[in-house]
Amino acid sequence: MTSARKRILAAFSVVIGAVAQAAAADPLIVNADSRDGQSLDGEWTYSVDPYRDGLAGFHGGPVGQGYARFDPRDVDAYTRENPSALFEYDMRKADKVDLPSSWINHAPEMRHYQGLVWYQKIFTPTIKKGERSFVRLGAANYRSYVYLNGTKLGEHEGGFTPFLFEVTDHLKPGENVLSVGVDSVRDETSVPPPVTDWETYGGITRSVKLIQLPETFVDDVFARLTDADTMAFDVQLDGPKAAGQKIQVSIPALNVSLSGKADAEGHWSTTTNVPAALEKWSPDNPSLYDIKVQSGKDSVEDRVGFRTIAVDGTDILLNGEKIFLRGISMHEEEMGPDPSRIMTEEAVRALFTEIKDGLNGNFVRLAHYPHAELTTRLADEMGLLVWSEIPVYWRIDWTNEETLDAALAMQQENILRDRNRASIVLWSIGNETPLSDARNRFMMTLADAVRALDPTRLVTAALLTETKSEDGVLTAHVDDPLSDSLDVLSVNTYNGWYGSVPLADVSEVRWRSDHDKPMIFSELGAGAQKGFADPDLMRKFSEDYQAEYYRETLEMADHVPFLAGLSPWILKDFRSPRRQHPVYQNGWNRKGLISETGERKEAFDVLSDYYAGRAER
Repeated sequence: MTSARKRILAAFSVVIGAVAQAAAADPLIVNADSRDGQSLDGEWTYSVDPYRDGLAGFHGGPVGQGYARFDPRDVDAYTRENPSALFEYDMRKADKVDLPSSWINHAPEMRHYQGLVWYQKIFTPTIKKGERSFVRLGAANYRSYVYLNGTKLGEHEGGFTPFLFEVTDHLKPGENVLSVGVDSVRDETSVPPPVTDWETYGGITRSVKLIQLPETFVDDVFARLTDADTMAFDVQLDGPKAAGQKIQVSIPALNVSLSGKADAEGHWSTTTNVPAALEKWSPDNPSLYDIKVQSGKDSVEDRVGFRTIAVDGTDILLNGEKIFLRGISMHEEEMGPDPSRIMTEEAVRALFTEIKDGLNGNFVRLAHYPHAELTTRLADEMGLLVWSEIPVYWRIDWTNEETLDAALAMQQENILRDRNRASIVLWSIGNETPLSDARNRFMMTLADAVRALDPTRLVTAALLTETKSEDGVLTAHVDDPLSDSLDVLSVNTYNGWYGSVPLADVSEVRWRSDHDKPMIFSELGAGAQKGFADPDLMRKFSEDYQAEYYRETLEMADHVPFLAGLSPWILKDFRSPRRQHPVYQNGWNRKGLISETGERKEAFDVLSDYYAGRAER
């Protein structure tokens, strides 16, 4: 059984107060970006390894000298001393690149490369006696092999969540060599599977950091409202002195000061009444408070918002008030003609500004995988509600226990990273998964795990539906067996773009549900190439067709009494190797309301006007 599965199972069985606590199998290091340490971003060298010579010999045995690209030796210096030595690589003389960044823009020949790439970083750390050191990677896509000074630290599966390794006993004074092999290739047991509808973006796509902490440190903090009147905190310590160590939590702006002692497992939980001065977080008032947690020699600080999210029949309630989610979906891809998944604050802020100010939105679906921590923090700051999703997508291997373990691990890493982000209101367990008994069991396990790790948010998944004629009326029926395990039903609907329903009839489609639950249109959309006008023929891929599609679909939405929000597909045209029409696509999914360079299409204003009207209802 993997450590991820053990941790999830522990979460099911250990309940402290109102919160199911995940027993820490490995350090987490909450709010890692704020911790002391050394950024390892910037210049690295890289070398492609399409036959994976750096992992094993060609007969399947151990990798031999001359092929082990994680070997820290200076190849040039070594061969000067040993002229007969044969090396098939030299990482120190390999091509240089700035990370984080996908490798698709490292060089022209890397544009469509899929396989293993080795990266190397040479750095000199400051080693302090009595401190522990960790190497943390924000994300590397898809499978990673990490070595320090030639010693294997471990492996990680999954392209969108952080992972770390303790290196306290592996660092040395002076030069250290960090080697990371990243393999972008996925198989039928992977999460996501090999076939998707977005660019793979292989490589080290988020920041790498050497974190240095006291021997016993604050590993995890979970601060939230459990209801309108109660503020709760859970703190987990890691280290040899965790048991019984004093813990203090303070929020100066609210005059909150709480203290207690960790139990034998290093955990402490407490609650307090909501301070009268608290301004609850919302899109209209994204109030954040500085929170500090102190224990022994360590302290961690964060900026946290406090709000409640719940459902009441077919309504979603934010802070006890009904809210309609005026949203859009978004991939993790910056604007520009040649994106490389370099998600700087400027890049994310530009996308969010289009949603918040341009579309009059209050909600974003971060599809189809966990986006960068920077993104969810900016959502907190700018006031956008967030749907956060793991890449359980399309044709997952539902009967494979290792695939379930991988999905649970990704879900755990995502939730534990972002539980303190007030903006996140929905944890999604998957997208467009076909019905079967095995799929239902798989997805229900994920839903149970979400509630074990974070019972304060809503659980959803993007479901598939069919539209049929019933008594002469075009009717879409929400009847997925997974519905009973969800708090919010979400459906992807593309009548008028895919399927047989004519565009002119889309507004006539009526929806029914067997569940007294809110529903979101998690996807709806039509492709359009910016600048292609065709008002007479109204051909697909014209801006005219896309705009009319939105008018018809939004009129349909107004006739769904249990609809609680929308996140149309999608904000920006994004790269997708599946989309190869030589005139309209050329490797881009054109369903964006803005082009890849940020030009608004006609349908942008259609949705913006609709949301402006919705905001006034």
